[in-house]
Amino acid sequence: MAPRTSWKGFLKLSLVSVPVRAFTAHATTETIRLNQLHDECHSRVRYKKVCPAHGELSSDDIVSGYEYGKDQYVVIQQDELAKLRVTSDRSVSLEGFVEADEIDARYHAGKTYYLLPDGVAGNKPYALLREGMAERGLVAIGWVVLSGKEQFVQVRPRESLLVMTVLHVAKQVKPIEDFTSELEDTSLEKDELKLTRTLIDASIIEDFDYAEYKDRYAEQLAELIQLKVDGKEIVEAPDLEEPKILNLMDALKKSVAAAQAAGGDKPAAKKKSASAKKKTGKKKMAASKTKKTAKTSAKKKKTG
Repeated sequence: MAPRTSWKGFLKLSLVSVPVRAFTAHATTETIRLNQLHDECHSRVRYKKVCPAHGELSSDDIVSGYEYGKDQYVVIQQDELAKLRVTSDRSVSLEGFVEADEIDARYHAGKTYYLLPDGVAGNKPYALLREGMAERGLVAIGWVVLSGKEQFVQVRPRESLLVMTVLHVAKQVKPIEDFTSELEDTSLEKDELKLTRTLIDASIIEDFDYAEYKDRYAEQLAELIQLKVDGKEIVEAPDLEEPKILNLMDALKKSVAAAQAAGGDKPAAKKKSASAKKKTGKKKMAASKTKKTAKTSAKKKKTG
């Protein structure tokens, strides 16, 4: 089954317009949803929209409003919201490009879309834009109307695609300074820092594969549901033992030992490997010299 298009429009940069289709990057089918039930009869709980003065309402009876004072609202109509939109509903208006590391991940709003060219006419400008951004290590920023609201977005190259991510604007994210100011000045001992670096080196994940990481909660929940459906008893998982508080240096030393035991001393392994290569090289050179000497001796004898 072909993926469902979430949005269709244009990537607009100056006078260039690239027709694109957007597909949500998140696989919502993998989410397990639990419904609320009445404890007594297990009937599904339904929610109704009710006005205290007039009872149950239909969707047509409902408007949006903002509470500017206690129980005082100003009504906002949909056509009034539409007037706020300064760009077309069908375009991602790119303002320009910035270095990829200038947009911190904390500004990501959690909605990401894969963009594909829409039709043959979009193939060439799409490929040119993607390639040009990838070569320079740049991402584009701009604005697009999604779900009736103008939103700030980032467009970046990823493999052979362009990927669009909705961003929070600065005021929607708490300033990092609000928290760094709570930190106390801490002096770092050389031995502690050296051990910490060794622990990090010993804990590096080689050949990292993101696909190996699963949603543990979803897997456990699926198992629980199947056990309940099968009428089996649920066995409570044992509580993990509380970690013992150790002296920092002792904790670092034990952590380094445990990490090296689990994965091997990687820096040492690399040195050993390099040393082995050096020895192999020397052996090859010695063998080559012996071979050359033997050939020369044989030639002399033949000449004599």
